Amino acid sequence: MPRIAVLVSNDLEFDQRVAKVCEWLTSNGYDITLIGRMLPGSRSFSRPYPIIRFHLWASRGALFYAALNIRMLIYLLFHRTDVILANDLDTLLPAFLVSRLRGKKLVYDSHEYFTEAEGLTGRSFQKKVWLSIERFIFPKLRHAYTVNESIAGFYREKYAVDVQVVRNVPILRPAKSGRSKSELGLPDNKHILILQGAYIDPDRGGMELVEAMQFLDECYLLIIGSGRDIPAIDARIAELNLSDRIMRFPRLPFDQLQEYTACAEIGFSLDKPVHLNYLYSLPNKLFDYVHAGLPVLVSDLPELRRVVEEYNLGMITPQVSSESISTSVRTMLSSGNMALWKSNSIAASKVLNWQMESQTLDRIYGASSGLGLLS
Repeated sequence: MPRIAVLVSNDLEFDQRVAKVCEWLTSNGYDITLIGRMLPGSRSFSRPYPIIRFHLWASRGALFYAALNIRMLIYLLFHRTDVILANDLDTLLPAFLVSRLRGKKLVYDSHEYFTEAEGLTGRSFQKKVWLSIERFIFPKLRHAYTVNESIAGFYREKYAVDVQVVRNVPILRPAKSGRSKSELGLPDNKHILILQGAYIDPDRGGMELVEAMQFLDECYLLIIGSGRDIPAIDARIAELNLSDRIMRFPRLPFDQLQEYTACAEIGFSLDKPVHLNYLYSLPNKLFDYVHAGLPVLVSDLPELRRVVEEYNLGMITPQVSSESISTSVRTMLSSGNMALWKSNSIAASKVLNWQMESQTLDRIYGASSGLGLLS
């Protein structure tokens, strides 16, 4: 059974993309070990394969990345593996070095346009370091994939590498009945709106959506998730006296999150194009809404527009502002198209799902790909 080391820079528990890929690898004959890091607030969890989480002496910045890369390098040098799967640029250097030193296969999964990420905006030195690593390694990659066609196109053009696309879509599961609005503590006489996400950060539309609720008396908003903008959002909710019409939750277990999403009528994805990583993003939440049968309201970004228009799933707001969002919500609710958009979302989930999307993994990891490890 071929062995694969899966490298991730987070604490592993909530990374659904990595979990789905690992499950696919296991079901297709790989003996995997998942490797990440332990945070002060990390919880214990189990998977049907070994998990290693490093305790590092730094939790952020250059020292963190140095510590992480050194620990991964040492692990890979002294443990048996046939393939190394690096998730994102911050794990690629040790994976590449060991793949060359020990003659191991290397696969790269880029979860975002890393060097154009929000965290590197205005940080020229850090960006130069990551770009240097990317430019050194990327042209030498033989097996790489990413989350959408826009980002894949950038990499293909820049490095002449055949980067494939594996979108981070949910597993298609049988529909099941959940709890009602009243059972979840939601008002029966309001239109339920939802914004969810693991990274509700500045410039992702959360603040503007809260401010839009001033003009949407007939609506009730759920904000479920975590991120750097959450404290400011909570303060703004209190300042505008909207706590009776906005309910806030931290990140919830997937099954519990699904129950709240299923009770909503409109799902939001409102990233602003403030840098290239956001401009060409395709947030996971869009597909979560689709699988819940929700119409969506999204910002005018290329990948969001591509999906929403192809499947006719809802509307695109021309601006991420409180006025534009509130106007778009009222237009959607009064348009007479809500039932059609809901039906289209349900139909789209039969195509935009992991069972369909993971067929690309057959081409990447299969025997014909050059990895030569799956029959």
